[in-house]
Amino acid sequence: MSNFIVRSVTGVLARVGRTADAAFRHTGKMTLLALGVARATFTGKVSMRDVLDQLQSGGVASIPLVSVTAALSGIVTSQQGGYQFTSSIPLYVLGSVVTSGVILELGPVMTAIVVIGRVGARITAELGTMKVSEQIDALHSLGRDPVAVLAAPRVIAGLISMPMLVGLANFIGVLAGIVAARFAVGLGPESFLFGARMFWHSWDLLYSIAKGVVFGLVIPLISVHMGFETRGGAEGVGRATTSAVVMMIITMLVLDAVFPPLFLN
Repeated sequence: MSNFIVRSVTGVLARVGRTADAAFRHTGKMTLLALGVARATFTGKVSMRDVLDQLQSGGVASIPLVSVTAALSGIVTSQQGGYQFTSSIPLYVLGSVVTSGVILELGPVMTAIVVIGRVGARITAELGTMKVSEQIDALHSLGRDPVAVLAAPRVIAGLISMPMLVGLANFIGVLAGIVAARFAVGLGPESFLFGARMFWHSWDLLYSIAKGVVFGLVIPLISVHMGFETRGGAEGVGRATTSAVVMMIITMLVLDAVFPPLFLN
């Protein structure tokens, strides 16, 4: 019995150690990757055409899905808020609930989830395929830096497009909440906006856009890193893509939990 307990504890400690080792290793490599992206950007080695291509494929092409997701978030928030309100609470407070919920939380988080699924997974699969087919090694042999050619345009495009997508999601989510409140609980646009203005803080919008900037950096950075780390052919590309999506979602949720104590107090 005692030997079984010892083996179990040892196994758990070994798994914890391996997990910690992998986490620190990934963190170190992503830090070096971020430094390489910054160096390539400030030394003018990044092609503007590549950045524009990534903005088109990762930013502009994401607008329809982000818009639909934001509209549904605003509608659901408005409907559930109206359902839970009682006669003792003024109905116009729903305007503040929907506006704050969408701008502070749902807009940035749902946009990040859309970008992770649509853009982050694609970047990892693309670069992972290039890695296992030795195209990245070919860049090295030609004297070209893969960080400047492949990583930097994607990270720069994420930093530019993500805050814009978050701003669009905020606008559409609040607008959809106004329409849903009118049909769900009979709250007119004037009363809705009155409640939104009553509890509005100008910092809320900056807080939301700041989330977009951080997510716009972290998502492409993780996806590029996991693409560069891909091993093992087509099966390895699948594993790397799955691991990248899981890592991006967990990192995004952790950062989202860190934001309120740092910036809302």
